[in-house]
Amino acid sequence: MRLTVPLLVASLALAGAALAEPRFWKNEWPETDFSTTSLPNWVEIISGGPPKDGIPALSDPQFLDVAQESRVELVEPVIAVEIDGARPRAYPIRYLTWHEIVNDTVGGVPVAVTFCPLCNSALTFDRRVNGRVLSFGVSGKLRHSDMIMYDRETQSWWQQAIGEGIVGEMTGVELQQLPSWMESFGDFIRRNPDGLVMAEPAWNRPYGRNPYRGYDSSRRPFLYNGEMPPHGIAPLMRVVRVGDRAWPMDRLAEAGEITEAGITLSWRPGQASALDSDRIAAGRDVGSVRVRDASGTDLPHDVMFAFAFHAFWPDGAWMLGG
Repeated sequence: MRLTVPLLVASLALAGAALAEPRFWKNEWPETDFSTTSLPNWVEIISGGPPKDGIPALSDPQFLDVAQESRVELVEPVIAVEIDGARPRAYPIRYLTWHEIVNDTVGGVPVAVTFCPLCNSALTFDRRVNGRVLSFGVSGKLRHSDMIMYDRETQSWWQQAIGEGIVGEMTGVELQQLPSWMESFGDFIRRNPDGLVMAEPAWNRPYGRNPYRGYDSSRRPFLYNGEMPPHGIAPLMRVVRVGDRAWPMDRLAEAGEITEAGITLSWRPGQASALDSDRIAAGRDVGSVRVRDASGTDLPHDVMFAFAFHAFWPDGAWMLGG
């Protein structure tokens, strides 16, 4: 799925919308309980193009010492996961762009490290739910341009941006979001010289390339028909979401640091956009964000596009300053 073929993708989206009801999905999803859902309307679900598992999620990845890594450039974005009792781990976006979900275990905690390119949403979840450990795959479906995950144990569908079950047995169940953040690989190494980085997966993919070239400079989101954000905020402006509040990235980048609502957000340059240039490492500098509470503890958050925040938190608070 590339932005260079918009007519093909638009036709796929229209076809998906036309077939947006469970009876058309039963052959592919015979074990999913479509009678249980929190969706207000099935038409919100569209095909992203690839079928179920057409974007292959990863499980139990291999890791290298950061000093051994030669493929990932220092400005490239990674998702940093730091859990007590385990060496810090970096999950390069150059791999998550093509796989979107990594099922891993860090310090005894089963985690799902996820990235939705169309929303720029990078979230890490605890995979333990009601005494069982789930493993996640990519459904091939989208809602408000955001990836719909599924779990292999119950075949329920989950909304990645909110970490909540939306179709099937797990409807209404919320995954615990763990603190993680996107930063440059160079920043990760400087802070964690003894850290680990996920090794290149054994799949035939053009890792390091960006199939969504120019996306985060677009005027409108891809495969999205919802309402645009208020206050004149550009739909593809990055915002820092903490709970139901969103801080526009341009405000944070100008200030460098903001303390509001009991938390401190900080920004520093040096991270390349994964959704700009054809080669991820050549993407423009969008900077890295950390979010901490008053004691300096990292807080769960997301750096997502403004349109996605408005779609999933229509009554959320826009932290505009002034």
